[in-house]
Amino acid sequence: MTHVIIDCHFHPAVDEETDTNWFYPSGSIQEQIHTLQRAGISQACGSPVKPFTPESFDEIRILNDEALALRDGFPDFYIPGIQVHPHFPDESCREIERCCGGEGVRWIGELVGYMMGYGVEFATEDALTIMRTARDYNAAVNIHCHDLSVIDRLCESVPDLKIVLAHPGGGKQEFLERLEKVAKYPNLHFDISGSGIDRYLILRKTVDVAGKEKLLFGTDYPINNPSVYVQGALLEPLSEEEHEAIFRGNFLRLIQ
Repeated sequence: MTHVIIDCHFHPAVDEETDTNWFYPSGSIQEQIHTLQRAGISQACGSPVKPFTPESFDEIRILNDEALALRDGFPDFYIPGIQVHPHFPDESCREIERCCGGEGVRWIGELVGYMMGYGVEFATEDALTIMRTARDYNAAVNIHCHDLSVIDRLCESVPDLKIVLAHPGGGKQEFLERLEKVAKYPNLHFDISGSGIDRYLILRKTVDVAGKEKLLFGTDYPINNPSVYVQGALLEPLSEEEHEAIFRGNFLRLIQ
């Protein structure tokens, strides 16, 4: 069976600063799309990111404008994600209104605080104000967070926010602890990008513990090889229904 695969964790390299590849330039956006398509990926979603601490929200808005422009240029492939920032709560809420309310965006993130000057501030009062606005606009939020207490507070503070936890985790114990949270909270999901896909049966374990509806396909391209995730997922002993849910069904449900 040929699967339609949507990558929920793509960071388009729009310039040198936003290119996350370790070794060489990722090339034009057309070349990046071609790489993902060669891996078997039909569409990709996510936002440009770069390592910096913004002095004003204008610098965040530029990244979001880049995402909207890519959507307009490649509407059949690219699904935009946007950035917000807890140090600019009012501006972030207005940006959600602009992008989600006015432009129809339904994905926020991946939010990478360690790269953009706010660490794991996903459940501070200012961050929660932003998250509640995201909820009000029916957007899913993809966060990079390894602090379990922050995940607890976010899920419990905004239980009707659709949250996607980036990356299963770097080690067995970390993965199992994060999986426990995904199983516990109805609004919390995993994407499979980052570390973990090389541990055989990690997807089978996730589905058995948390359910097939809690897992989304993602690669973190261009830092990671997207084919590794496609082939790793295909090799796992999952039913066609489970593969369909992971490859696209769960993502489409979350952005409805």
